[in-house]
Amino acid sequence: MSAPRLTSAETAALTRRVTLLSVGTAAVLVVIKLAAWLASGSTALLASMADSGLDLVASIATAFAVRYAVAPPDAEHRFGHGKAEAFASLMQAGLVFASAALIAREAATDLLDPHPLRQEGWAIAVMAASTVMTLALVAAQTRVLRQTASVAVSGDRAHYATDLASNVIALAGIAASALLGLNGLDAAAALVIAALLLWGAIGVFREAASQLMDRELPEDDRAQIVRLATEDPRMTDVHQLRTRASGPYVHIQMHADLDPQLTLEAAHAVIVAAEKRILTAFPAADIIIHADPRGRAEPHGGAFAEAGETK
Repeated sequence: MSAPRLTSAETAALTRRVTLLSVGTAAVLVVIKLAAWLASGSTALLASMADSGLDLVASIATAFAVRYAVAPPDAEHRFGHGKAEAFASLMQAGLVFASAALIAREAATDLLDPHPLRQEGWAIAVMAASTVMTLALVAAQTRVLRQTASVAVSGDRAHYATDLASNVIALAGIAASALLGLNGLDAAAALVIAALLLWGAIGVFREAASQLMDRELPEDDRAQIVRLATEDPRMTDVHQLRTRASGPYVHIQMHADLDPQLTLEAAHAVIVAAEKRILTAFPAADIIIHADPRGRAEPHGGAFAEAGETK
């Protein structure tokens, strides 16, 4: 059974705090890595700094997207603004793709013509500090994602998880180059970082695309919705269940079989009670339940009514 979710207001507060933390962390990382790169000339550190720079841009975009996504529905956006988070994630993926390409080109050039590092101790200290800061941020984002379903925060965490790996790789490359005198190891580390960035961007793109394409909620969530709806024995069956996520919101539609002898008022009471049960597990949900007279219903609802029906 899925854990109960937070309300949209609670989700907004959590995501806003963690995105501001993300922006602050990225800004600090860019500054210290820039200083260390200028001092050392490390290609691996340049790759890590570029990664952090894109993280900063992406985190700022995410902060605005999260704020916009929780805005209530208006006359022009009746289903709310939740998909702004997915658009922010797509932008993040594009930035990371570009970063990976630029880093790979720089690393390949340096690998063919390696150069000795300068101020290796300073570079190593900065990368160690960056690793600790990034680890703390990823841990905070993970805690928020356990309570929310924010695709924007998920994409942001994917960036910083990759950044964490790139910090470790850059640290290893710089240390090995300094201790062993093999200058090519620094550039090789940068190539590995570029590959990690590319892999992370693919994951972010897939998650954002799933939400933009209105992919169904996970099967566990769908099963929980059906179970909650049919706890009342007067609602004997649920069919044409359709679900989708939109940022912090969940949209749920279904048809429910009811005794045709029920009065309109009684049927309405059954439907409202079912909606309230579902809202206990999905408090940020927008729910529409259509009542069908059991045994007398005919196909209806438009072109998509029976699409993908499995029940």
